[in-house]
Amino acid sequence: MDLPVLSRHGGRAISRFTSPRFLALAGTVVLWASAFPAIRVGVDGLGPAALSFLRLAIAAVALVAVAPFAHVRLPKPSDLPSIALCGLTGMTAYQILLNWGEIHVAAGTASLLIAAAPVFSILLGSAFLAEPLTRDIVIGSAVALAGTAVVTLANGVSGFTAASLVVVAAAVVQGVYHSATKPLLRRYTGLEVATYAMVAGTVFALPLVPATVRAATQAPTVALLSAVYLGLLPSALGFVIWGHAVARLPLAVSTAALYLVPPVALVVSFVWLGEVPHVVELLGGGVVVAGVTLINRRGRRPAAEAAAQPAVAAEPCADIARRSALRRLDRE
Repeated sequence: MDLPVLSRHGGRAISRFTSPRFLALAGTVVLWASAFPAIRVGVDGLGPAALSFLRLAIAAVALVAVAPFAHVRLPKPSDLPSIALCGLTGMTAYQILLNWGEIHVAAGTASLLIAAAPVFSILLGSAFLAEPLTRDIVIGSAVALAGTAVVTLANGVSGFTAASLVVVAAAVVQGVYHSATKPLLRRYTGLEVATYAMVAGTVFALPLVPATVRAATQAPTVALLSAVYLGLLPSALGFVIWGHAVARLPLAVSTAALYLVPPVALVVSFVWLGEVPHVVELLGGGVVVAGVTLINRRGRRPAAEAAAQPAVAAEPCADIARRSALRRLDRE
């Protein structure tokens, strides 16, 4: 990221790093990093099913409330199957898998595993959307997947748990989500696609309502507050301020900043939960980030647009916000 420079705005010199766009970017990183320990707190008191439904429902209500003021359009009937796929994978399945995985996997470790999500997104895009595979993509994907394996087996084969694979599965369905949003983003804005997907994900999660009611009546207050926090802040507000940041910053700056999500998640998890990551986990996480960084080095314009994929390692809404910002810049 560039060194601080002074710019003139309204006759006053302000630091670039204290401008609203950089503060929005920093806020997004902290919000999405804090989601991992918040999930751990929520799932301990509510269970994965109830936490999944509450987070989706709260975020959906917040986005629907904003929709009239943001001029969000109704989707075309022909796009409903694609929207359903986005909601089922990127919202419902992602939440359930990640929440269940964090019962047995430390929050910081989960953030390192989810960091591999862009790899699956790019590979699926190549398989189903005819996107080219370059040498950097192939090598970067292999490096990132190797780092994922290191994190998963950090405690040795004897310490391996199926929960690690469940978190990796969450990264895979997130990759499906990112690929499925691409055609929709040619016709709708990022906020519109996020709203559609969140509402669809909540609909698919309706079978979880009975379990949610039972769990919520017995859950401690801290778990309920965690669900509200996750729905309103990392999911809803995080998307809004991320869109504000990427619309006003160079793509390379915003992408590079979101590589900070896993390390920040480790710090927040240590302060909040007292989790101390294994040294091997840290090394494996560094390998994952290195692989994703290599994938992001593509230099052509279409590749630069696809480079938005690595930034969604923490939360699914990042990808669609960035693509929307790119299209607005192109039209200008």
